[in-house]
Amino acid sequence: MIGRQRDENPAGIHLPLEPLPGHTSRGRLERVLRRGEFAVTTELNPPDSADPEDVYNRAKIFDGWVDAINAVDASGANCHMSSVGICALLTRMGYAPIMQIACRDRNRIAIQGDVLGGAAMGVANMLCLTGDGVQAGDQPGAKPVFDLDCMSLLETCRIMRDNGKFLSGRKLTTPPQLFLGAAINPFAPPIDFRPYRLGKKIAAGAQFVQSQYCFDVPMFRTYMQQIRDLGFTEKCFILCGVGPLASAKTAKWIRSNVPGIHIPDQIVKRLEGAQDQKKEGKQLCIDIINEVKEIPGVSGVHVMAYRQEEYVAEIVDESGVLKGRQPWKREIRRDDQLVADRLDHILHDEITETQVDMVKTAH
Repeated sequence: MIGRQRDENPAGIHLPLEPLPGHTSRGRLERVLRRGEFAVTTELNPPDSADPEDVYNRAKIFDGWVDAINAVDASGANCHMSSVGICALLTRMGYAPIMQIACRDRNRIAIQGDVLGGAAMGVANMLCLTGDGVQAGDQPGAKPVFDLDCMSLLETCRIMRDNGKFLSGRKLTTPPQLFLGAAINPFAPPIDFRPYRLGKKIAAGAQFVQSQYCFDVPMFRTYMQQIRDLGFTEKCFILCGVGPLASAKTAKWIRSNVPGIHIPDQIVKRLEGAQDQKKEGKQLCIDIINEVKEIPGVSGVHVMAYRQEEYVAEIVDESGVLKGRQPWKREIRRDDQLVADRLDHILHDEITETQVDMVKTAH
């Protein structure tokens, strides 16, 4: 008989874990990484919807296969359900979200409020991003903010956590307990500067980083050698970004239209030569995982499967990257249906005559 899963608060799955010495958060991702286990994270692409079930249905397919789920913050400068909203829903059900914060849309006042709000909801992990420019999205007339960038955002979160203060110097009653992350792109020029940029992010507060898609393993291996030589792998956990390509046509479009993603010619040729390109794209992702997991200093993978989320479990399983370990999986509880029925009643049942009378009486 399997006992209670590790890394779960016995008082409730929505509650934070007990604090551990040397940990800055009370979340599962930090525990997995500090134990030396190979971590797997992924992304939940936010819905264009106000229905919570749209979030839960997308999260369910990752159950038991990933250690944390990125709640994307309007990536590509396109509006979707907010990262804060997604995190509120995920923490309620016990999932471990990574709350992305992009500096494009909010100033430092709003961002610091979101940091506190997320932490209060049980968010233990935050990924600090500068964010794509508004011209990249479908509302290019929006006014960009960029009051902070990824570096100053990391410093802001670190000051709030470690010093217990807002940027203004005003004290916090309860500081947020956070595991801070950032993004890296070893494949974008200037290549020689990329290791040193990681060093700047670590100095600002980054404890883990997730990389852009890796389709060029030799280039990534060189990057890892450089940051090992600089001692950065001892200060920060490196998660390599991977993902399946649907077809050679998709690969060509991405490398022509999405800045920062490097796809070598041999990858395109491999897909073009496959009888089933989508299946080959999935196998390519598995092969890359099996290569990068052997690189010293790599602590995990970040699986990004946009519109192919159903492949994440297969990719993780077939790669064998978990080595028999099962990440936290939400167990069905007896009161789940009662909660669902009550929510359905609140959202969809018509207002009773008694309620109408009460409103009339109040006026």
